[in-house]
Amino acid sequence: MAAFRFTATFLLLSLLLIANKAKSQSFIGINYGQVADNLPAPASTAKLLQSTSIQKVRLYGSDPAIIKALANTGIGIVIATANGDIPALASDPNFAKNWVNANVVAYYPSSQIILVNVGNEVIMSGDNNLISQLLPAMQNVKNALDAASLGDKVKVSTVHSMTLLKQSEPPSSGIFDPGYGDVLKGLLAFNNATGSPFAVNPYPYFAYRSDPRPETLAFCLFQQNPGRFDANTKINYMNMFDAQVDAVRSALDAMGFKNVEIVVAETGWPYKGDSDEVGASIENAKAYNGNLIAHLRSMAGTPLMPGKSVDTYLFALYDENLKPGPTSERSFGLFKSDGLTMTYDVGLSKSSSQTPVSPSTAKAPVTPSTEPKKAAWCVPKAGVSDAELQASLDYACGHGIDCSPIQPGGACFEPNTLAAHTAYAMNLYYQTSGQNPSSCDFSQTATVSSNNPSTNGCNFPGGSR
Repeated sequence: MAAFRFTATFLLLSLLLIANKAKSQSFIGINYGQVADNLPAPASTAKLLQSTSIQKVRLYGSDPAIIKALANTGIGIVIATANGDIPALASDPNFAKNWVNANVVAYYPSSQIILVNVGNEVIMSGDNNLISQLLPAMQNVKNALDAASLGDKVKVSTVHSMTLLKQSEPPSSGIFDPGYGDVLKGLLAFNNATGSPFAVNPYPYFAYRSDPRPETLAFCLFQQNPGRFDANTKINYMNMFDAQVDAVRSALDAMGFKNVEIVVAETGWPYKGDSDEVGASIENAKAYNGNLIAHLRSMAGTPLMPGKSVDTYLFALYDENLKPGPTSERSFGLFKSDGLTMTYDVGLSKSSSQTPVSPSTAKAPVTPSTEPKKAAWCVPKAGVSDAELQASLDYACGHGIDCSPIQPGGACFEPNTLAAHTAYAMNLYYQTSGQNPSSCDFSQTATVSSNNPSTNGCNFPGGSR
């Protein structure tokens, strides 16, 4: 390799690969709350974010210091209006215009603002005045962006609580509370017409707190579990995140809005809680966030939305020490307030490998063999379920192998099937582990084969030929 010549073709391919890898992380965002008196300077936070694979930041307001600090970083910024601004935004187009000029136009495009959320969880606030004015406020903000020639670059939406769903189990039966049907129809028609996302806050942590059985914890943490079977779709869900997101998908589809995309505006797990807060621990927080990131990186998607990862904003960047309520409310931060130290490592640093799973699900370290490699490939066994394939894909791509070839535009993206993508990931994990037999197990769903599974344009490494 020392004599390898860096030709123009190689450089072009390298640039394309780097671009593809960067794109592959664009679905990972983080929430940057500010209910605290000990947060680092915005410039320090911008530097921290640039050292990670986080590509988007969601703010709960429009702090100019933060927006300025994120200028020229390439990090997408989501800003928000306060709930209290909704009446003025709805009734006065000039107020909306001034708000957009002050909070978007003044910083764009150096600061890459991508979305304006009008309020947060307004529908479930119980304030009928705000609820009735939410859509007009969104429309006026959209009109102001259009007037500034930014309407196609900066979207407008609002964020919803999962309690907006009247039913979510099984996922295929997901429906919104009919009491908010008329309001939702207007908001969803707006989302559909403008290409903006439906933003929602799923928290498997709260699902576990309401049902604190061991099997529920494993289901919420992406760990080994029997799954939950949806008899309507014949899908066996293997984790709560997918189940919750697909319940929202079903609810949107039931209202006739199949083209409205979902964004996960918040999801996370507290690493500490009061004595009566079951499940709040560093081990569980690391397992949830780490395995979620691995799941997103696998590009498996959800059963109802396969092959694409939903844009997901982790909660949260830092603890917010002034938040009221139980200890857990102040214990979601992935990074400490020094702006340098991780609370626990979930593989977000650019200098680290892909996301580790929790100790309770991790396999023993694989020691590469020193014997010459033989022609052998690791592939899924016949009859393996889609849920098992997805779990294996998540595991392999979450353990340091390069899964960019099976992402859109990659050499092995076609055939675009879960089985083909899993086979590639399984085999690459097996080969990079020195063809150690234990690395082709995947909970007894894989086997070593002497048949080369490579296809035209997609080469599966397999030892000597």
